[in-house]
Amino acid sequence: RAVETSKSGREISYPRKFREIDFLLFFILGITYLDHAGSALFPESLLKAFTDDLRNNVYGNPHSQNISSKLTYDTIEHVRYRILQHFHTTAEDYTIIFTSGCTAALKLVAEAFPWIPEGTKQPSSRFCYLTDSHTSVVGMRGITASMNVLSVPIKPKEILLSEKNRLPAEEQNCTTPHLFSYPAQSNFSGTKYPLSWIQDIKSGKLCPINIPGKWFVLLDAASYVSSSPLDLGVHQADFIPISFYKIFGFPTGLGALLVNNRIAPLLRKTYFGGGTAAAYLAGEDFYFPRKSIAERFEDGTVSFLDIIALKHGFEVLEKLTGGMEKIKQHTFTLAHYTYTVLSTLKYANGAPVVRIYSDTDFSNPDVQGPIINFNVLDENGEVIGFSQVDKMASLYNIHVRTGCFCNTGACQMHLGISNEDIQRNLQAGHVCGDDIDLVDGRPTGSVRISFGYMSSFEDAQSFLKFIIATRLSKSDTEIPFQLSSTKLTMESVPDDHPSFNSADKLSPIPHISDTELENNSSATKTTVNWQPPEAEVESIRSAVSETAVPTYRRGGKPITVTNIYLYPIKSCSAFEVTEWPVGNQGLLYDRNWMVVNQNGVCMTQKQEPRLCLVNPSIDLKQKIMVIQAEGMEPISVSLEENPGKEAVICESKVCSHRVKTYDCGERIAGWFSMFLGRPCRLIRQSSDMKKKSHQKNIKGMFSFLKIFVIPHLVNIKLEEPLEIEELIRRFRANIVISAPESFEEEEWAEISIGALRFQVVGPCSRCQIICIDQQSGERNKEFLQSLSAARGRKTNFGIYLMNQPLRSSLPDILSVGSQVLPVLKENTEIQPPTSSEEKCSG
Repeated sequence: RAVETSKSGREISYPRKFREIDFLLFFILGITYLDHAGSALFPESLLKAFTDDLRNNVYGNPHSQNISSKLTYDTIEHVRYRILQHFHTTAEDYTIIFTSGCTAALKLVAEAFPWIPEGTKQPSSRFCYLTDSHTSVVGMRGITASMNVLSVPIKPKEILLSEKNRLPAEEQNCTTPHLFSYPAQSNFSGTKYPLSWIQDIKSGKLCPINIPGKWFVLLDAASYVSSSPLDLGVHQADFIPISFYKIFGFPTGLGALLVNNRIAPLLRKTYFGGGTAAAYLAGEDFYFPRKSIAERFEDGTVSFLDIIALKHGFEVLEKLTGGMEKIKQHTFTLAHYTYTVLSTLKYANGAPVVRIYSDTDFSNPDVQGPIINFNVLDENGEVIGFSQVDKMASLYNIHVRTGCFCNTGACQMHLGISNEDIQRNLQAGHVCGDDIDLVDGRPTGSVRISFGYMSSFEDAQSFLKFIIATRLSKSDTEIPFQLSSTKLTMESVPDDHPSFNSADKLSPIPHISDTELENNSSATKTTVNWQPPEAEVESIRSAVSETAVPTYRRGGKPITVTNIYLYPIKSCSAFEVTEWPVGNQGLLYDRNWMVVNQNGVCMTQKQEPRLCLVNPSIDLKQKIMVIQAEGMEPISVSLEENPGKEAVICESKVCSHRVKTYDCGERIAGWFSMFLGRPCRLIRQSSDMKKKSHQKNIKGMFSFLKIFVIPHLVNIKLEEPLEIEELIRRFRANIVISAPESFEEEEWAEISIGALRFQVVGPCSRCQIICIDQQSGERNKEFLQSLSAARGRKTNFGIYLMNQPLRSSLPDILSVGSQVLPVLKENTEIQPPTSSEEKCSG
């Protein structure tokens, strides 16, 4: 670790390298890789985690409903949330659209932006871009030109003068949409342009050109996010294209467009590929797009295995480095050191060895990225062609990048190449990417080195030694470490930085005393001695009068509650009670926890039937959940929601519902991993989602209760009849009732049970979980087929209920033996909900 004292007297720490042997191969081969702006290198641990994932799971096409397809879909959704988390934003503000790369994302914006062409009655749109932009940004003008929209290039110095372009007040109400694009970091020089421009341009403080209208901002972040954190909660650009190989090195051919949800509804779509249509006609011009912005623009099947690899990329990146802020400091430190030494190298006659193309002095990581662009000079100040430098570097096993780096604008600006020069060079046979480095003695491009999170101090030294060895005399081949204000020392990464494999170790499983287990067996019914204050009870019951809840209109025998079950851990065994508190979110603690795989995706009995052998039970007095399974020591989890400072609140998707969750820790993760024989963790829904107004649309895991009627069961004809108790266990209902007729609940609109009121949401469509023997975990295919035959090809069995909020914040009690009072629907056929969301089962 090198330590430099800055001009202000502050010590700047230079990390030598992150503690990990993933890149040992490059050291063994003697490779010095200095093209991280072109592509990051992938660590061995990323490939191992990804291939282990593929060996342990079957991922099908996400445009289907089978188990492997649902696993893929849920994993992709989890990755979307992980990307948003990485950029410090949420799904309320941004949508992730997966593309084949940053270039495809930029093309999508050009095609879908709501341009107003020339020749209309209202002012026309403009596409403005910074001349220091990647070819893929400049290339957008080809699409805008075809739409009769003018493009305007803006030089970096001109944007700083754009405050003079502020419009008169009478022209500021124009709504014509304009788009301004600029790079967060120049891929040529590493210059970081101010992120404050985003808000300044959108607010009208900066105006790229003097024209009325509303400005939107496209922030090209592909180069920037490879080594710097981007906070979209603060800098809310409208479009952010990225390429993931710039960050992780693997996978390639995968990018994304982050779209601000405020502009998303205005985007236009013409072509529709597989998966983007909610409905269409082959013989007529009829097409209706999917509601989701992401699904609407992701033509065809996304590269789902590559997307799954991203999950491991984020995990490895975090564990190896500690986060993007540390990467920013690490890479800038290496670039600053290399720049400082490189800029001091002189020939014997005092002439500089290199000419560096930069807009900064490499003193501030907020304005300069880890990129150094230069040309090597001879003793007379003449440029040595980049192709020659590249070939010499290859002899030293040093990998650099040469040319104009798909950024002709910056290349022209820094090298002084005119438009006429570009055309003459083309006539001389020079094209982008070739090795014609000099035309008439003038350079056509330059040399670029760039550092990434796996770069080391040795990499910088190797490069500097190469420059010295090939340009200076042998007596000067030592790198001048002792600069006027630089002192170098070496030290290792602190031991508290976690290594990658530390999380894979199973924590020891603690023992629970017998007293903790009293009355907690899932095989016994539990009576809860919980009651709200009497005054509270009266206020609740007065709010639900006899006139407010009409009775069942057909008369006959009463309908009563016979069983109550809750499922504290999704897809695990039921916990039967005789009475239980019910709040606005349903049964207290019902489906409050879930088991997730190594990708953070919810596991159910569809993928892991042995979950049914896990028996959780709730002790409200001791405020614990006790978890038992055969062959395992019982383990307890506190009911108190106290994730602690170290817990990470993240978003997951469960049965298409977004939920906020936090991890329950290594101890319980070890217990489940040992029992199931695969890496997994227990997570819990966080009440944090209920406190934040901007997350008001996020549903809980337990928003819906399932109810079915006992007489249904006699209609299922099986070759080997099952006991009524086993049938009840398989259908995993929360409330079991007895009623005079089978399936009469499908005519109900709502019901009341005591002071509680429930709205009927729709029929419960059964999946293959009902084929799993809840005592052994074995599957029986016949069961689902028999249900379908009994119901006339349907697999509906029971209904979903949604609790109607009470006036009180305290829960009421649901009890066995209570009478059920239904209200009939006017249309007796209950239709499935119109929403595409799947109800939460398991």
